[in-house]
Order: sequence, then structure tokens, then C-alpha cells
Amino acid sequence: MLTALCVWPSAPLTDSLVRKALESTSIPVEIVSSIPESSGNSPLLQWASYDEIEHEFSMNNSVLQSSYIIRKCLIRKHFLSRCIFSYLTKHPESVLKFAWPRTYEIEISFADELDELFADELWELGEQLEAAQKWWILKPGMADRGNGIRIFNDRKTLEKILEEFEEEESDDDQATDNDEANTAVVISQLRHFVIQEYVLNPILFDPREVPIGSNTVKPSVLQGHKFHLRVYCVSSGALTLYLYNRVLALFSSLPYHTPVSQENKLDLTPHLTNTSLQTHRGEEGVRLLDELVGCRIFSIPGSAEQENSTLTSKDVSDIIHQIALVLADTFKAALENPINFQALPNAFELFGVDFLVASSGVGFQVKLLEINAEPAIELTGPRLAWILEELFVDIGKVCVEPFFNGSSTASQNDSHWPVGETRRNLVKCLDTEVRRRI
Repeated sequence: MLTALCVWPSAPLTDSLVRKALESTSIPVEIVSSIPESSGNSPLLQWASYDEIEHEFSMNNSVLQSSYIIRKCLIRKHFLSRCIFSYLTKHPESVLKFAWPRTYEIEISFADELDELFADELWELGEQLEAAQKWWILKPGMADRGNGIRIFNDRKTLEKILEEFEEEESDDDQATDNDEANTAVVISQLRHFVIQEYVLNPILFDPREVPIGSNTVKPSVLQGHKFHLRVYCVSSGALTLYLYNRVLALFSSLPYHTPVSQENKLDLTPHLTNTSLQTHRGEEGVRLLDELVGCRIFSIPGSAEQENSTLTSKDVSDIIHQIALVLADTFKAALENPINFQALPNAFELFGVDFLVASSGVGFQVKLLEINAEPAIELTGPRLAWILEELFVDIGKVCVEPFFNGSSTASQNDSHWPVGETRRNLVKCLDTEVRRRI
């Protein structure tokens, strides 16, 4: 009997999905909320929230846990940026060259420190801001759910944004209905930020072209909305990487338009696609990528590109193939940074990865945005909950069963699973060996 620790205090949906996945395995399991003192060297599975896992058991080869202990260079934006920059320096031919937007990392506690930064590490960015030919997006390195995200195209606006973050420290007790204020952060508490080139040529769809719920009528007038892809990937051991091919498309609530300089604050609503900022919409802005096949691809206002095109199944396959290549090189980059990512042979972990799909002029180009640990899967909504149930069952079959039952049928079937092949809706992206389990 396998003892399985399953504790998700702030994620009841994840808790139920893990329990269902364990029930679907071929291994008899006893689910517990705390590790028995008499467990000793008995087989133990810790499929729980990171903070609930007893990480000191990671050196015990009979214990499998659902999180790596150290993976900062994947889940922290500023660490990820440095990791990819270092990898591209050594591997300039990598797909990340086109899939990772130009990014600068800064460490700042007060807005008046910007002058010194622009004279040093932000000198190149300062030159580009003077030209005012590009837009940039500011992201706190350790915040999530869209908090602290801002868009700007000149130095004055950036300074004003950071000054407002300073003011939030003294005004954080005041209630407000302003969307920007609701996503504000305290600069002196976060300090680490990334400034990333804003992608101005995203592919656009109108999600209403795929009606859901009781609304089965397509609107007579369609408008292009920005979206990002939420991709689930599973890293197992040290290291095999799988991409779950049920990909979500998460849409903004308002039609997209290219940012325009203005004296008042820029309305972020057409530009932000994070479902955490649109909980009032429910599932309205959530679709499967496969559901968009046949939908019209909107051109960027002022552009004639793809004016009458529609998304095809071949396009979806190409996008997923690109994502698999980008994920493989991203994890290769992380493996070359062992201080900030340590792949354990007796661990696995589910990540939520965000991608943007841009026009490359001759097709699509995926852009990696960020990687999230313990992704907020509950925001998927009940309509598509089945893809989560399938995902967690797949994790149980691919990551848990082979660890505790190497002679199982599942293990035998997957022993010769080549990179690029899809099984159980999982695409194997990477299969490497960092170190063997002793």
C-alpha cells in the first residue's frame, strides 16, 4: 500500500483532481493529510502544495514529491530572463532567439534610482526610449496574476509608473475601483522587475465566434481580441519534459488596438489577457485552441496581413510544435543553471506556461511570456474541467506509476517513447539525464 500525502489548503480543485488521479492508478493508495511518523523508508508520494511538502525527504529514494525544491530560474521572471540570456550567449542558434522578447532586468526600491540605472545597465533601453519606436511592458519579477503590469513607451511614463507604486505603499488601505490601482504593487517590497519589449503584432480572434453556454448565436460583427495561450507542461525526474496538448486560449475582454501615447493612464483592458483580472467574466474569455479552428484571424489595425485567413488544424499543430521546441530549450537553459534549478530524480512538477502567438510575416511565431508554478487551474472554469481531469490522470500514469512500479504495463509501454511523439495527449519535448537515482 502506497502512502500518499495530498494537501492543497488553498486549491480545493487541485486537491480533488489529485485524488481522482490517484484512484485511476494501478497502485493501491492510502491518502493521508500528514506523514505518519512510522513511515521510515516505506514508499511515500507527496503530491501536495509546495509549502506542505516535507522537502527533507527529497534525499530518500523511496519518496516521490510533486515539486522540485529549487526552480527559481523558471518561475521568477528576472531569473528566467538571466537564464535565457546566458543560454543564448552560448547557444545563439536556439529557438529562444526568436521566442523570447528583448528583456532587461532591474533591481529598484525607489523611483529616483532610475537615473543611475539609465546611466548604467539600462543605457541601451534609454536609447530606445529616446527613439520612441517601441512599446515596453513592465512586470514585477515575483508578482503573479497580472499584478504590477504596466505598458509604456518613454522614460517619463516609466518614472511616473514607479512613483505611483511608491505612493501605493502609503495608500494601500484605500479602496478603489480603478483597474490599474487594483493591480498595483509596492516597489520597495518587490524591487525586482523586468522590462520586456511589448509584442505589437499578436494574432487576434473574436472568442464569440465560438459561442459557449446558452449563447449559441454568433455576433454579426466580429472584432479581434488579444489572447495568450496557457500551456501545461510536466517535468519529471532529471529530466523528462512533457507538453499537454490541450492548450487554452485566454482572451482580453475588449477588442485589441495598438497602444497609443496619451496624457491619461493607458487603458490596459484590451492588452491584458490574465483571467485573474477578469474573474467577473467567468468562462466567457476561455477557449481551447482546438476550438478556434475555422475562426477568422484578424489583422492588426492598419495592416493587410492575413485579412481573410482562418485558423487551420495545421496551424494548431505548427503552434504546438513550436511550443514544444521552446519548452525544451527553456528547460535546457535551466539545467545549465544548477544554482537556481536543481532537477531531482525523485520529483515531478506541473507548470503553467504562457505564450503569445505573433505574426512573423510568413506564419506564426510563438513568444514565451512566463512560467508559473502551481498554476491557478481553477480559472479554467467548469466547462473545460475535463481537460484538467485528463491531465492529472496522465501525470499519475506517466510520473507516479513508473516510479513506484517499474514493471507496470504503463512503464513498459513508455520505455521507448521518442521525443516529439504524443501519447496520452502528452508530447515528449525533452528526454535527458542529469544524474542517476542512487
